[in-house]
Amino acid sequence: MTVFDYVTAMDHPALLRDFPIGPDYPGALKTLSRDALRARQDADFRKLLAFAWKVPFYQRLWGAKGIEPGDIKGLDDLPKLPAYDKSDLMASVAAHPPIGDFHGQDAHPPERRPQIIMQTTSGTTGTPQPLLFGPKSREVQNRLLARMYLMAGMNRDDVVHSVYGHGMINGGHYVRETVTHWVGARFLSAGTGVETRSAQQVFVMKQFGATAIVGFADYIKRLAEVAREEGLEPGRDLPIRLICAHLGSESQASLSAAWGGAAVYDWYGVGDTGLIAGEGPDRTGMHVMEDAHALEIADPDTGLPVPEGTLGDMVCTCLFKDDIFPIIRFNTHDVTEEVLGANPLGIPFRRIKGFLGRSDNMVKLRGINLFPTGIGALLVEQCEAATGDFICRVGRTDGRDSMVVHLEVRGDADAALQARLEAALRTRLGVEIAVALSAPGSLAALTQVESRQKPIRLIDDRR
Repeated sequence: MTVFDYVTAMDHPALLRDFPIGPDYPGALKTLSRDALRARQDADFRKLLAFAWKVPFYQRLWGAKGIEPGDIKGLDDLPKLPAYDKSDLMASVAAHPPIGDFHGQDAHPPERRPQIIMQTTSGTTGTPQPLLFGPKSREVQNRLLARMYLMAGMNRDDVVHSVYGHGMINGGHYVRETVTHWVGARFLSAGTGVETRSAQQVFVMKQFGATAIVGFADYIKRLAEVAREEGLEPGRDLPIRLICAHLGSESQASLSAAWGGAAVYDWYGVGDTGLIAGEGPDRTGMHVMEDAHALEIADPDTGLPVPEGTLGDMVCTCLFKDDIFPIIRFNTHDVTEEVLGANPLGIPFRRIKGFLGRSDNMVKLRGINLFPTGIGALLVEQCEAATGDFICRVGRTDGRDSMVVHLEVRGDADAALQARLEAALRTRLGVEIAVALSAPGSLAALTQVESRQKPIRLIDDRR
């Protein structure tokens, strides 16, 4: 009798065939037409849909809308299904503790039942959400991230310093598996500033010869500051050549400059889905991994698809997650827009601009929709002295909403700089926003940049 272990369940030969990486990417996909890609997506979706109908969470979600098996014929019918988000998953956990009823382990015959690989979200906004994977879905995610890392230039000779969180949090483990399983580089699992003190991290990088950094750009930028405080010059004493990060408010130029000219690549994904899109050497936006995902960009209010080139929520269907937790129309509430035009890599994948903000963290100020990350990016772009750390604070005085952006800057914080930055916000955003300049490190307690995977960028005192 064949043992149904992790390797058997992941179907290693199919992984290599269906999700090319390294020297095979993007070349193996250049002969794939848009029509052929759609046919592959549709076949994968039908298999995913059949599995999802065996999962109580989807039976309940779809049944509540009067949808029955057979109503959804294929991928063209995808928008007919209701989207869901993290709040629905947490409600499932509350009703069916400890891991909810959105997994389909029991849908498999006992002798072919995949194990559940479990991590969680960070829980920084409440109770941590269980993140459930089977061997196949876990390793497809890992290969897709490896695809992006290898395309960015990471290789087996690199020493990769990771500032993703570990413990129960998915990020650090996901990235470690990617680098060790599919890239082959040496991996330094430093974690956040709470797991390994920032000053210690820069000495670890020096001691073990780190050549690449992966993590969230806010903290990677902070590490460059700490290195200089400790007498180590990024780019000379710490010869980092590659940074693969979630940029957020940081620009590629400012992060590269902070680390002595390192090449910087951005990518997008969430804990549930893994990597959805990543930058290539063409630098023309993020390539959506459409051999693995069907990504919709939807209006936050109506849930309907937006016109091309329009901002909207990313709603993701993971076409490969047919082993434990099927993901069909998961609304990330992260906002992006599509990049128009033919893909310069010669593959049939769409491109997006990446993470532009969160629709559930959007602030409407006197009729203008504002995203805190966008405000921060604008200020950092306008101010060479900015460290990159900032926080937006919204309040109400005499019935009128107002916002103050607190921005860390090096050197003297004079009134002229403050006025120039306020004028830049007024010109670019069309609304009055006050700017308050702060000393380096002074906002860390508010933003929690050294302890959180994603720093706090908005405090709404109206709530």
